[in-house]
Amino acid sequence: MNPTYKPLFASALVRAAFATLLLVAGCDNLKEFTGSSTPTAAPPTASSSSSPAAAPGTPPPAQPYDQAVLSAATALFSNAKLPPTGTPAQSKYAIVIDPLIDGMTGAQSVTTRSMGKRLTDLMHERYPQFDVQAFSAANVAKSPLVLIGTFTGVNAERKTAGLRDTYRICFALADLRSGKLVSKGLAFALPEGVDPTPLAFFRDAPAWSDDPATEGYIKTCQGTKAGDPINPLYLDRIIAASLVAEAIDAYDAGRYQASLDLYQSALATPAGNQFRVHNGIYLANWKLGRQQQAEAAFARIVDYGLEHKRLAVKFLFRPGSTAFVQDRKLSGPYPVWLKTIARQTAGVSSCLEITGHTSPTGPEPLNERLSLLRAEYVKGQLASAAPVLAKRMIANGVGSRQTMVGTGRDDASDALDRRVEFKVIGC
Repeated sequence: MNPTYKPLFASALVRAAFATLLLVAGCDNLKEFTGSSTPTAAPPTASSSSSPAAAPGTPPPAQPYDQAVLSAATALFSNAKLPPTGTPAQSKYAIVIDPLIDGMTGAQSVTTRSMGKRLTDLMHERYPQFDVQAFSAANVAKSPLVLIGTFTGVNAERKTAGLRDTYRICFALADLRSGKLVSKGLAFALPEGVDPTPLAFFRDAPAWSDDPATEGYIKTCQGTKAGDPINPLYLDRIIAASLVAEAIDAYDAGRYQASLDLYQSALATPAGNQFRVHNGIYLANWKLGRQQQAEAAFARIVDYGLEHKRLAVKFLFRPGSTAFVQDRKLSGPYPVWLKTIARQTAGVSSCLEITGHTSPTGPEPLNERLSLLRAEYVKGQLASAAPVLAKRMIANGVGSRQTMVGTGRDDASDALDRRVEFKVIGC
């Protein structure tokens, strides 16, 4: 029940199941995989310019997207408990913005990028005490304020489960000098006007895995309050994060050699062993036509996933089928990916439980059946590549019961819902 994809790959998931190793399958409905379709369900549009306070015990009200961004930003900037600036000549606070991300997958999208620009413009227009600077290693080394934010789909109860029809906006302002948060901003947005299409790097990335750097970013923003410490997973990796941000921008602009240089610089830092760095080295080499280097980078991607017991590789399937898409631009690397996954997995002693997933669109019994068939298909491909794995794998399907994005768009933005999970288990 999948669409025929345009040449896109979805980006990346943050779900901490015990010992999980993931492979992403294709779409599961008949919508076009373009990133432009609208959600299948949406709450009523707010009719006033200000949302009423929620009654005790009820979820916070959702606002139109533009209004929600403004509400969260106003709370962030107006309530900031800032340290002294020093001399009168130093009356402004240096601030950098670490690019905003999806709070479940860690991906940047068209909307998160535009939201970052909106915050920059708002500071220039209304909050002159802030001196917005580039998020670079040189600027981060000066210990400025850092603005981070997550943009996450949630359901009617404002939880990340089931069908998501609202977005949670979370902003946080961190002071690198004190190591603490100095302000927070929170709002809930209606889906109209939201474009969750992943940026090029996250669209093209072949794989996803749990990444401590992304986990630290999300934990610093979510479930915290002003005065709380910055999560050490984020604080310890922020220099590398600034290089990664520059590398992603270079890749999105088609400057692949510059992107590769920046990723390799990030890898050379003490905290550079990040999954997104390995993804970036693979992508840049692939774009530059360096197949041997790309294959070596993909092996490191698989090793990282095995070590962290979870990996998602984006295999795109034909609609309603267990066969891969025929477009060579999409499926051309798949034999190399499968061979590498099989070879690297065969070298460890663990067994694999392979579980298929689908998006929530379509009859659930069919989704469950399709997810199982795709898991079995990938299991067979790995067994063919490495016969030693044949008796170390089992397959099952869960349909759409464990979605990560849950919007039901069936496009690049929720491709992680259509995955095949490989759980690393003891034999």
